[in-house]
Amino acid sequence: MADPAGLTCVGAIAGGFGVKGEVRLKSFCADPAAIAGYAPLLTEDGRSFGVSITRPIPGAFAARLTGVTTREEAEALKGTRLYAPRDRLPSLGEDEFYHADLIGLAVVDTGGAPLGTVRAILDHGAGDILEIARPGAPELLLPFTRAAVPTVDLTARRIVADPPEGLLG
Repeated sequence: MADPAGLTCVGAIAGGFGVKGEVRLKSFCADPAAIAGYAPLLTEDGRSFGVSITRPIPGAFAARLTGVTTREEAEALKGTRLYAPRDRLPSLGEDEFYHADLIGLAVVDTGGAPLGTVRAILDHGAGDILEIARPGAPELLLPFTRAAVPTVDLTARRIVADPPEGLLG
């Protein structure tokens, strides 16, 4: 599902943690602990939660959400994506982008030929990878590096890519 208008997904609830209503909170922020500072966070269905991080746990945080007091309530929120209004997020430096801004951008090669559309940004630990949907062709996984992606033009809603040799077949 696309992010609700004017909102950026900053995290998701991965389930309950403990027996007193804490949740396992996965942060999608560059500084993972910053997620609490963007609260109250919103859900796709319009609910709002204050967030208090109680401690780091492997791959996430244990956190308290306002109004969630039991393990059952916490578990019922599993899979819920949490959003912050864009104006609460920090300004980005040059050549920094929110993933939400890249989804849906047209991708062309350095000669202007269409390659496809950004479907997702993947991060497997070694750097971001653009997943590019291509009509009638297999998806293209393109490293999101300066060499492979020399230009991101958010105004024109376009990315210019210079795929490594052999990537397109």
